Amino acid sequence: MAKNHPNHRFLIISYPIQGHINPALQFAKRLTTLGARVTFATTIYLHSRLVNKPTIPGLSFATFSDGYDDGLITREDTNIVSYVSELTRCGSEFLKSIILSAKEENRPFTCLTYTIMLPWAAKVARELHLASVLLWIQAATVFDIYYYYFHEHGDYIKNISEDAIELPGLPFSLKSCDIPSFLLASNPYTFALPSVKEHIQILEEEANPRILVNTVEKFEYEALRDVDVGKIEMIPIGPLIPSAFLDGKDPSDTSFGGDVISVNPEDNYLKWLDSKDELSVVYVSFGTLAILSKRQMEEIARALLGSGLPFLWVIRDTKSQKQKEEDGHGDDDDELSFREELERNVNGKIVKWCCQVEVLSHSSIGCFVTHCGWNSTLESLGSGVPMVGFPQWTDQTTNAKLIEDVWGSGVRMGCDEEGILKAEEIRRYLEVVMGKGEKGEDLRRNAKKLKSLAREAVKEGGSSDKNLRSFLDHIGCVSDR
Repeated sequence: MAKNHPNHRFLIISYPIQGHINPALQFAKRLTTLGARVTFATTIYLHSRLVNKPTIPGLSFATFSDGYDDGLITREDTNIVSYVSELTRCGSEFLKSIILSAKEENRPFTCLTYTIMLPWAAKVARELHLASVLLWIQAATVFDIYYYYFHEHGDYIKNISEDAIELPGLPFSLKSCDIPSFLLASNPYTFALPSVKEHIQILEEEANPRILVNTVEKFEYEALRDVDVGKIEMIPIGPLIPSAFLDGKDPSDTSFGGDVISVNPEDNYLKWLDSKDELSVVYVSFGTLAILSKRQMEEIARALLGSGLPFLWVIRDTKSQKQKEEDGHGDDDDELSFREELERNVNGKIVKWCCQVEVLSHSSIGCFVTHCGWNSTLESLGSGVPMVGFPQWTDQTTNAKLIEDVWGSGVRMGCDEEGILKAEEIRRYLEVVMGKGEKGEDLRRNAKKLKSLAREAVKEGGSSDKNLRSFLDHIGCVSDR
């Protein structure tokens, strides 16, 4: 099918963390394949840390200062609130400037796309009479739950007890462990909910509100067509994963381009994976934000060593050099007591970074021990790899519910009364997923089916492909008025 949207000029802005940058950049690349021109905007700090930035026709980058050009190293809620405030101020000024400049140069943008945590972007677009759309980078189910929270179900969800609750448009019940953590009474963070509430309020002020969702129609059919949330049309266009691992249209498209850590060429993990048998390796990674306690890491190490299974484990440096200097110590205090034994183990390999979609697509990977972030979930589904879920916070708990109970493509691990997942439990789950028993076979069969659904959706004429083209047609009509 020909490129049919050469007159579109998209401006895309993403909240400056890797989990938001990656799907937004993949969306940008997908737009360029349809002939649109895209300007991708992010902060000076994030742009400076991006490696493998895509250099493709029709895609350019624009940067702005968020007041933290050396990065925000704190994880304290009060400091994040201050950061969000500064990002709002600086980002709004930048958007006004770039949108007006493009118009003055007779190269006006036809649409602004923004991700979660940036409701102010929609306000700027409305003020300047520019079409805009929210790119929802979490599950449609999560959007539904947030919607109900702000529409007469807030107390019902917030004060959930041990009993399961039911929400009008979802075909399954939810326990407290399935609810996004920001909605629970125990949530210690205040920065996220006001932003989500504002997103929904802005959408409801529009005549025909719609959002683009990084999901697949057949993954979340009921959630996408929830009649109670139906005034906001949800358009599934996912999974937003590099082409080489899905539709294969562009074999050179093998990375998101949003990785924010330098690659160590000595970590030749692909060559190591090549030496392992098919479906034999346990891949372990907990994303870019989750920080597990040293005690929990020790339990995972014991489980991997005791399982006898080959494993590839991503252990990131959780502190920058600046943080280490400020703390007055180097790596020793954070070092695993099992580290030396792990690295001596011929069946195991530890790396600081890897291209996750590349690893998950490797024939030797048998399961993925994951925090259940939505990007990681979609990458695993798109690769047909069963998951062993260990969700930590935010939407990860709901994703784990979908993985285990709705799709049957993985299992979910839980902590003991001290908040620790013990090695014996981890080993038990690994044996179930990697084993040849009925449960393991069912998980692999379901994972393979979901892989097919993901690939069908993004191929030419698939549901996600058609949805995106239809959306571009709609934006074209709006911009021509």
